[in-house]
Amino acid sequence: MSFSIDRQTLDELNLLGKFRQGSVYHLFNQVKTRGGEQLLDGMFRDPLTSVTEINMRSSIFRYFQEAALRFPFDVQQVNSMREYLDAGSGKSGITVLAGVFIKKALAGLTRDERFKKIVQGMQATIVTLNKCFAFVEAQRTAGPFANRMQEVHRILSEHALTKLRNIDIYKELPLQTLARYDHLLKSSFASDMENVLDFIYEVDVYIAVSDVSRAKGFTYAEALPAESNLLEATGLRHPCIDKAVGNQLRMQEDSNVLFLTGANMAGKSTLMKAVAIGLYLAQMGFPVAADSMRFSVREGLYTSINVADNIHLGYSHFYAEVVRVKQAAEAAASGKRLLLMFDELFKGTNVKDAFDGTLSVTEAFAEYRKCLFVVSTHIIEVGESLKGKENIRFVYMPTILEGSVPKYTYRLAEGITEDRQGMMIIRNEGILEMIQA
Repeated sequence: MSFSIDRQTLDELNLLGKFRQGSVYHLFNQVKTRGGEQLLDGMFRDPLTSVTEINMRSSIFRYFQEAALRFPFDVQQVNSMREYLDAGSGKSGITVLAGVFIKKALAGLTRDERFKKIVQGMQATIVTLNKCFAFVEAQRTAGPFANRMQEVHRILSEHALTKLRNIDIYKELPLQTLARYDHLLKSSFASDMENVLDFIYEVDVYIAVSDVSRAKGFTYAEALPAESNLLEATGLRHPCIDKAVGNQLRMQEDSNVLFLTGANMAGKSTLMKAVAIGLYLAQMGFPVAADSMRFSVREGLYTSINVADNIHLGYSHFYAEVVRVKQAAEAAASGKRLLLMFDELFKGTNVKDAFDGTLSVTEAFAEYRKCLFVVSTHIIEVGESLKGKENIRFVYMPTILEGSVPKYTYRLAEGITEDRQGMMIIRNEGILEMIQA
């Protein structure tokens, strides 16, 4: 079972993007190797849906974080090992020996660099294998990553590889010995070498991500079975905002709809993004920006926060919103256990239609008890009409007035706000005076 998420949700939450400043991926992308970056990409694009797998991955990250391990490998040597193994060799030892002999001869007659690359590639491989052996030798009996470390330890303890690792890399090897080990690494032990490189990339990711978690004060969420239908967090905040205010949150089957109100700039959209990003990272088994978090595994995530018009399809802003809600309804009706979020439904139409639409859609979505919903709106009268629904919890982001200047706490409060500061902000900016002048 794969985790369902569409392009709009990924973009609205700014989850992906190696070169996008402020993206969640950019925050965690502190890996050192190309293979580590590819592994990180895969983790971000394919969140887990198994409780066991999620909790196991997060326990490995936690182990690396608590151990404060350093990446023990030289990146250039790892890259050289990768290139050396990718070059391949002949299928038989005789073919390899002949090839090495020819390259050695050409190196003496011309500027052919192929023999030199073989020697340097093998040297980098031996150095990397020895560093890997020392790393797993020290760590292999401890923590949730022990089985993986013991697997690599067994590979590197094999008799032929032990002899190879003990070679003096600064001493010129006879061509026959060089050819024998070249064939050994690229043919007989090809799959084992891939396993070792994969292990190095895994270590790269675990150390990089756990270092970010330690520096940012993140924690690890506990995954629960989907049937529990729970999302609970304390100190939950946006991971990419320094000194962000944390909030307490609890959603479950008998209160699976969070109805959120608040003035402009009070922090509603940021809170919704924090919740969605927190869940996404938790499903990956990654550290989350919270003091604590427990969640029931979801089958997908769906947001409608920054819906824009579509010139190419001829959609107005309002119609684009309608299409988005329809897509969400289809997703919820599929029977999947989802987290769905809607920020200011139908803001592209008049107030009367927006009121009716927000009320009707929220009432309809509230019937899907297997899903969790967060709905925000400026139209606080909708909340009054929804108070008969026992599974809807009403919260708001407060505004405190200091004279005529609004201040925002960014902390959730229970109930429905009465704050209406739109005209106050317009007056504070002196817009009317400018127009009249």
